[in-house]
Amino acid sequence: MKQRPFKQIDVFTGVPYRGNPLAVVLDGSGLSDEQMQHFAQWTNLSETTFLLPPTEPGADYRVRIFTPGGELPFAGHPTLGSCHAWLENGGKPKGRNVIVQECKQGLVRIRADGTRQAFAAPPMKRSAPSPAVLAQVASALGVSAQQVVAAQLLDNGPVWLGLLLDSPQTVLKLSPSHLELKNLGQKVGVAGIQQAQGASNSIAKPLLEVRAFAAPVGINEDPVTGSLNASLAQWLIEEGHLPPAYVAAQGTCMERAGRVHIERDDNGQVWVGGESVTCITGTVAL
Repeated sequence: MKQRPFKQIDVFTGVPYRGNPLAVVLDGSGLSDEQMQHFAQWTNLSETTFLLPPTEPGADYRVRIFTPGGELPFAGHPTLGSCHAWLENGGKPKGRNVIVQECKQGLVRIRADGTRQAFAAPPMKRSAPSPAVLAQVASALGVSAQQVVAAQLLDNGPVWLGLLLDSPQTVLKLSPSHLELKNLGQKVGVAGIQQAQGASNSIAKPLLEVRAFAAPVGINEDPVTGSLNASLAQWLIEEGHLPPAYVAAQGTCMERAGRVHIERDDNGQVWVGGESVTCITGTVAL
């Protein structure tokens, strides 16, 4: 074991302990897959990342992302939190206006927007879920078919069953059976749109309420989820449910106040942004 630089970052918040925490090992060199996985289980956070030298041309650094239950090819809050930690630790991007992160899903562009960073949502594949799976998930969530406005399987590395429900109140009242969702092997993201707000003020106040249930990877509920918000945005903006720019709230039921800033630019690229704040700086023996 050796002492490695370490940070714990709170992501999608500017206020410590109100977002989604991320453990970042800033030097993951020489660690085996098993050592990384074991440490991620020990931290017991939704994700733990390990930073490494890049292997792809043009990348500034490489990241490996682990949940307590396994490795992810891509995830949003680890992308922003790892970038924040890398920059704070003295990382210098090769490009003037963008940081390029390498992960198993590929290269991810990240831009600095004042106090926020925002990542370019990776390409997303979506398809209609099978009626049988949708019925089983609805039962596990405790919602009726009438409360489900739309549903899609969303795949941008992580695969989520995305459900648009009839209201934010329905989303916030959910008390799902996590055991049933784990047995189904299905991660589920639910969202509800604030119908009373128009697009004109959706930037100032959250327009979307989101929750993420991920029992199959060892997390009953994730406080704030970048990958899910990315794919929800790509789906719901394209289908006309949401405007090209809005703020999503997540973590309300966990006494968090996560805020995810979404913007689709003129080229159709969706950017997913938020603030990050460092809560712990030190070393870890690994």
